[in-house]
Amino acid sequence: MGVFKLFSVSHLFLVPLVIHKRLPLVFSGGNRIPSTLDGPFVPVTIPLDPSIRLSASQDLPQYDPRVVKRVAAIYPEQIFLSLSTPDAMWVSWVTGDSQIGPKVTPLDPSSVASVVVYGTRSGNYTHMAYGKSEVYSQTYPFEGVLNYTSGIIHHVHITGLEPDTQYYYKCGDPFLSAMSTELQFKTLKLPGPSNYPQHIGIVGDLGLTYNSTSTFDHLLLNDPDLWLLLGDLSYANLYITNGTGASDYGKAFGHSTPIHETYQPRWDMWQRMVEPLTSRVPTMVIEGNHELEQQIDNQTFVAYKARFAVPSEESGSGTSMYYSFDAGGIHFVMIGSYVNYNQSGDQYAWLEKDLANVNRSVTPWLIAITHAPWYNSYRAHYRELECMRQQMEDLLYHYGVDVSFNGHVHAYERMNRIYNYNYDPCAPVYITVGDGGNHENLAIPHADEPGHCPQPSATVDSTFLHLSGYCGFNFTSGPASGQFCWDRQPDWSAFRDSSFGHGIIEVVNSTHLLWTWHRNQDAYDQVVGDQVYIVRQPDVCTNKIVDTIQK
Repeated sequence: MGVFKLFSVSHLFLVPLVIHKRLPLVFSGGNRIPSTLDGPFVPVTIPLDPSIRLSASQDLPQYDPRVVKRVAAIYPEQIFLSLSTPDAMWVSWVTGDSQIGPKVTPLDPSSVASVVVYGTRSGNYTHMAYGKSEVYSQTYPFEGVLNYTSGIIHHVHITGLEPDTQYYYKCGDPFLSAMSTELQFKTLKLPGPSNYPQHIGIVGDLGLTYNSTSTFDHLLLNDPDLWLLLGDLSYANLYITNGTGASDYGKAFGHSTPIHETYQPRWDMWQRMVEPLTSRVPTMVIEGNHELEQQIDNQTFVAYKARFAVPSEESGSGTSMYYSFDAGGIHFVMIGSYVNYNQSGDQYAWLEKDLANVNRSVTPWLIAITHAPWYNSYRAHYRELECMRQQMEDLLYHYGVDVSFNGHVHAYERMNRIYNYNYDPCAPVYITVGDGGNHENLAIPHADEPGHCPQPSATVDSTFLHLSGYCGFNFTSGPASGQFCWDRQPDWSAFRDSSFGHGIIEVVNSTHLLWTWHRNQDAYDQVVGDQVYIVRQPDVCTNKIVDTIQK
């Protein structure tokens, strides 16, 4: 391991920042924002804040105005924007009423048209686009278990958009006079080394609780231009089909059925809660383990695949389980933790090709998203995705991924630059933001605390053991040499804090990115929980070269 150090106010780091308007912020560690050039940092753990409202991880009631249906059946709701290519956008929504009961009859998708009208002036819609629609059902052939069928889910691909332009739109069925109210969105700038969204929101494991709404309200204050959700969205699988739920699913499970039940109306509630943002800001998602939702005939991720349009075809993946997209000068790769990640599989082949074709002179920043983290020092999910790390880490390192954002662990943790458990100044910065506010509450114990180190055999993600089989572990070097867990916070863990919150990316230029983590318990416009400049060094790190890497 390298020498780890705390940042110092006497070691001043300057970078031009007069490109975005910001509210004044105070960093909790001092009045100077550190950078990764100051690293590796001495590990820091923030004690649990007694002001955190753990009780607020109770569910919103079904009558809460944020989750009830607010339009007539044939009118659009749950409106959701997502990026496609730089000149295109996906617009998704739901019409009709979902059904839940012993017997359900799916709606006819052809009964309502899928249309978006749009233009660059309010009330003047010069363009019209048609799309496709579908319904999905979740049925269980077991006595006493309710079935579900969705409303009609629409996806429209609008193309030929101008960059950095405000658009006004309505979606729905103009032939039935059932259009939404006028909404608007602004397109991102074209890919380029000087073009970046001002604010990119990062949220993991959001859920549908009072803590979830606190996170969402704080994010709205930050007014992002783009929003990334790192998986585990509605947590519908924590509930049986009569709507009864608990953070411990086994306590709520009331039927002897061979399939894990879920309560699909929570998807509709969750999409209504986030609609104030998703209807005007493109939102990109990746699946988490709570989106699995197994059904008969071994179907999985059915709701996730039906509800969200992502640039899978545009990025050559052919599946919403993994894909990529550009946001100005950033290339994002959305990597699936719960689909085959072996080096012999389709996802690995796609990812290698995608990374090889990134032109760092056009999109200097390369950011990876996975739901489950590869590096994590909390007891919860400790080394659970070690198989995935061993399969894919070399690929991310070789192609110079700058940052990797993860969820799954319900806490915040920022790592030092790390490769194969060792500090490496050219490795990615791994950041876990799985603290959106869901019903399962915060992860608090650390694996390095006495009595909290799990057994290696208990850390494997048994649900997806078939993806890689059993993987050997790279046992920790350092103060607990040869042991599965460290006896103190690992050197590779720079900063950890069990708090609810969200993160914001602000790219300054082609080499400097400002990362800020906002805690829910802090005054949004006065204090931040963690803040650091992530600095690329293409002149030092040959895996971050400017020119396109061609194989």
